[in-house]
Amino acid sequence: MSSFHATPATRTSVDELLEATRRGLDRISARDAFAAFEAGDVLLVDTRYQAQRERDGVIPGAVLVERNELEWRLDPRGSHRLPQATSHDLRVVVLCNEGYASSFAAASLRQLGLRRATDLIGGFQAWKEAGLPVRESGA
Repeated sequence: MSSFHATPATRTSVDELLEATRRGLDRISARDAFAAFEAGDVLLVDTRYQAQRERDGVIPGAVLVERNELEWRLDPRGSHRLPQATSHDLRVVVLCNEGYASSFAAASLRQLGLRRATDLIGGFQAWKEAGLPVRESGA
């Protein structure tokens, strides 16, 4: 995980912060994430807004967690954790719409001790473009 921290004297841009954050992640492609998901090796977590899920669909079997609840739901020691959040060794792949916010989200999970957390390169849009399974949100 990145140890990059901006102070008032060292202001940075969001692009620089994103680049530094990603250096601490082993990001994964849509096809590799799908293979790991199918093998039962990862928990795929979709943090997109409800409106995006309704517009573009969802990945069957992915866990839907709003970004502002992510840490609460995936902390294995948390009182509001998901049933799947059983261990700090859990391999989590976070996805957002295009793969930007998910990098920050995965880094936050790593700060909680989920050392195998990462994100999906290109997000949901890359998944969809790869022709991987998607279903309508209400289906």
